[in-house]
Amino acid sequence: MQDFFQENNNISTELSATLATACEGLIYVSETDADVTPFFGSSAETVTGETILQQANLPGDSPISELSLDAFFGRLTQIMDWYGETEKLRAKKFSELHKLLGENLSDPKVFRVGRVQIGIFAVGIDREGRLAGVTTKAVET
Repeated sequence: MQDFFQENNNISTELSATLATACEGLIYVSETDADVTPFFGSSAETVTGETILQQANLPGDSPISELSLDAFFGRLTQIMDWYGETEKLRAKKFSELHKLLGENLSDPKVFRVGRVQIGIFAVGIDREGRLAGVTTKAVET
């Protein structure tokens, strides 16, 4: 599966550093564990599936689904009774990331691209009018 990280030298240094810190050591757990990494695209007027496919250099006919930021992070931020310290820390970090994206991006959304090997993009428009957020991968068989 191709790498979904996009670089843009004109991104907000502050947002870039803040997202990098928020993602540090953060793992998305599915049938495989994948790092959560910052994602920066180029200028975008709206956040759509087509925008994601274009800016992540993915085929235009890729299967894609959309969900709200709250729906995506709801499961990741919930602390279960049986959680150990590692799981509690991960849930806390996802909660902080959820808040960071919600406060710094307009029109934030989550897109899942693909089947079985899925690219996940939690993105919105930053203050400079560019697509920004985080990405990770999931494997679901």
